[in-house]
Amino acid sequence: MSELYDRIYGCLVGVAVGDAMGMPSSMMDPETIRKTFHGGIKDFVPAPPDHVIHKGMQAGEVTDDTQQTLLVADSLIANGEVNPHDIAHRLIQWAESMGAFHSMMLGPSTLRSLYAIRSGRPIEETGLVGDTNGAAMKISPVGIYSMGNLEQTVEAVALACLPTHNTNIAIAGAAAIAMAVGSALRKQTSIDRIIERALQAAKLGLKKGNIWFGASILERTKLALSIVAENHDREKIMNQLYQVIGAGVLITETVPLCLAIVKMAEGNPVEAIRIAVNLGGDCDTTASIVGAICGAYSGASSFPAQWIEKIEDVNHLHLDQYAFKLEKLVNQIKYSIA
Repeated sequence: MSELYDRIYGCLVGVAVGDAMGMPSSMMDPETIRKTFHGGIKDFVPAPPDHVIHKGMQAGEVTDDTQQTLLVADSLIANGEVNPHDIAHRLIQWAESMGAFHSMMLGPSTLRSLYAIRSGRPIEETGLVGDTNGAAMKISPVGIYSMGNLEQTVEAVALACLPTHNTNIAIAGAAAIAMAVGSALRKQTSIDRIIERALQAAKLGLKKGNIWFGASILERTKLALSIVAENHDREKIMNQLYQVIGAGVLITETVPLCLAIVKMAEGNPVEAIRIAVNLGGDCDTTASIVGAICGAYSGASSFPAQWIEKIEDVNHLHLDQYAFKLEKLVNQIKYSIA
C-alpha cells in the first residue's frame, strides 16, 4: 500500500465517517446535542426517532453527503476528467432513485438546480444563484484529482460546480476545500500551509462563476482562525465558532468553520470529526468536510479500524476500491505543484 493510496483512502473514509457520525446531530443546536446524546457524540449512534431529516437511520449510516461525493468520484473515474454534464446526469439519476425530489434530503441550491435541469434548462443556467455548502460537501474527489495544483484545482472545481453552484462565492468555497484536500495529500505539508493554499484557491475562485452576494470567505476564515488562536478552552472555541462564524448551510459559514476546525484539531481526523458533530448546525456536512481534509492529511491508518469496518458493514461503499481507482487516475495525470 502506497502512502498516496493511504491518504486518498483516508480522505474518503473521513467523508463517510464524518457524515455518518454527524448524521444524528445534524440540524441541532449545541445544547440539544448535549441533552439528546448524554453529553455529546463520540461514536456512531442512530438518529433520534423524531429527527427532522434522518429519522429511521441506523448507527453508521451515511447521508447524501457521502453519496454525492462518491457520485462525483464515479464521474471522474469514468471520464478521466471533470465533466459537468455527466455530473448533472448522475445527480438527476441518483436523486430520482433516492426519491430526493420528494424529501428534505437535498439542500436548497441543489434541489432548485436539479428541478431546472430535469425540466430541460441547460446546466450553464441552472446554478446561477447556488450559494450553499452543497458545492463543498461533494468536492473532495476533485481535490484528489487536482492534487494541490492551484490553477487546475480552481478550474476543475468551477466545472464541477457548474450545474448546481455556479456562483463566485460557491466556487471560492468549494475551491478552498478541494485545495485543502489536494494539498493534504502531498507529503510534509503543514496544516498552516494547507489552510494558506486553501485561501489562495478561494481568492482565485472568486473570479469564476456568476457574481453573487455573500460574506467574504477569506475574511471570515481569518476571523475563525483568530478565535482558535486566541482561546485555549475547547468548549469556548466551539461556542464562539457556532455563535460568530455560524454552522448553517451557507458556504460562507461552512468553509471558514471547517478550516478552523482542521486547525483546532491540527489535522487529527478523529478529533476534528468529534468537534464537528458536537458543535451544532449542519453537523453531517461539517464533519464530512473536516474528515476529508484531515483524513487526506493523516491517512486511513489514523482512523480506528472498527470505524472503517462499521461504515462498510452498514453502507457497503467499497471505499478501498474507490481509493485504488482514484490513485490510478492521479498517477496517470501527475500534476506539478503550482
